[in-house]
Amino acid sequence: MKGFAPLMRNLWPKSLFGRLLMASIVAVLLAQAVALFLIAQEREHFVLQGSVREWTRRIAETTLMLEPLTPAERADAVRELALPATDGAARALRAQPGHRAAQPGFVRVPILPGFENTLREHLRAALGPKFRIEVDTTPDPAPTAVPVPVPFYEAHELAQHQDEALRYDVLVRFPDGDSVIYRVTRIAGGAPLPRNLVINLILLLMILVVVLYGVARGITLPLSDIARAADSVGRDLKPAQLRERGARELRDAARAFNTMQDRLRRYLDSRTRVLAAMSHDLKTPLTRLRLQVETLEDPALQERIGHELDEMETMVHQALSLFRGLDDGEPVMPIDINALLEKVRTECAVLGGEVSVSGRALSPFPGKAQTLKRCLTNLIVNAIKFGGRAQVRVEDGAQLVIRVCDEGPGIPEAELERVFEPFYRLESSRNRDSGGTGLGLSIARDIAQAHSGSLTLQNREGGGLEAVLSLPRR
Repeated sequence: MKGFAPLMRNLWPKSLFGRLLMASIVAVLLAQAVALFLIAQEREHFVLQGSVREWTRRIAETTLMLEPLTPAERADAVRELALPATDGAARALRAQPGHRAAQPGFVRVPILPGFENTLREHLRAALGPKFRIEVDTTPDPAPTAVPVPVPFYEAHELAQHQDEALRYDVLVRFPDGDSVIYRVTRIAGGAPLPRNLVINLILLLMILVVVLYGVARGITLPLSDIARAADSVGRDLKPAQLRERGARELRDAARAFNTMQDRLRRYLDSRTRVLAAMSHDLKTPLTRLRLQVETLEDPALQERIGHELDEMETMVHQALSLFRGLDDGEPVMPIDINALLEKVRTECAVLGGEVSVSGRALSPFPGKAQTLKRCLTNLIVNAIKFGGRAQVRVEDGAQLVIRVCDEGPGIPEAELERVFEPFYRLESSRNRDSGGTGLGLSIARDIAQAHSGSLTLQNREGGGLEAVLSLPRR
């Protein structure tokens, strides 16, 4: 039993569609089994009552016929009636009107208990209190038992299963103390059910399974559409509208999701327009300040102010890139990750950065080449800036994992997530030379999430930081 529960959990479907269909089929099977049991029980009760009435009538008639006889005459009559005792049931069966060979096509169900008591009570009611009645099962026929003919509706089944028949000895004691034994033979398997009934139930089950399949599919398909649309939020800023189909609740959910997407798109469009206007307005004062700096006669002051303007302009451009998001219209296409990393390595080497790459991507990755290059560039430049050199390792499988490692001082554990916040910088890096704007990691994580991936940071054993970019292949 300990291994049964895990086995059932493994066999139980994982999808909502599979669970709905399986639960419905199990419920229908249980309902069919209960219905078959109730039908069989009712049929057994009907056959039992009919057989008991028939046997009671025959036994009562024979008993009342034997009652007036003397004991000697009664014994002779009993011997005459019991003469074919060994094949009495078969002989009585052959004597039935309209008898023919038993035919297949029946399903038997277990016998209901209480046959002996039922027959005993019917005989007592028919013969009266002056007769003593005993009913017991017997494995062997009594030598002087009087065979009682089998009712016609059990004859066919009994002829086919003589070896499995159940035999009962009914002892009737007369008022004068004499007794006679009657032999009753009935079907071992209980009341037979027609084969057509089982076939009809199987056909009904198949029809219900087909209907339940359609109903379950109609419920789960709209939910799958909603799940796919929700997964595309953040990656596709202009997704198609969901079809409003299915039950009322599913149509309401799809309509609410479409409304949410419209509101989100309007908000992003409004923000993009505001930022574009801000970018345009900031260019004018920055250009004017650069012209004024060129007129300064102090070279040191000119260089210091020029550096400040460069930092301001870089911050504006990166902030606009972050707030504008990834709605740059770049199409998704297969990317040669190996060639992309080599290109980033070459560019960094030109600027004096040391980058080593190990491992290879086994196949192209579908994504946006320029945005993914920006993500990798930000990670590698950070590793060079704070660790002196960057080590890139590529691992390919169910996920494409790119690890960018450095040999720098690392980041306190409490700050590993905070550094992804826009404009957040560690206190130790807040200087003009290495501090940056605090937007590189935020932009990199946005790009990873836009490709359905993730970006995390972790400190390496022995020192240094490792950035792990995981991109699922699907």
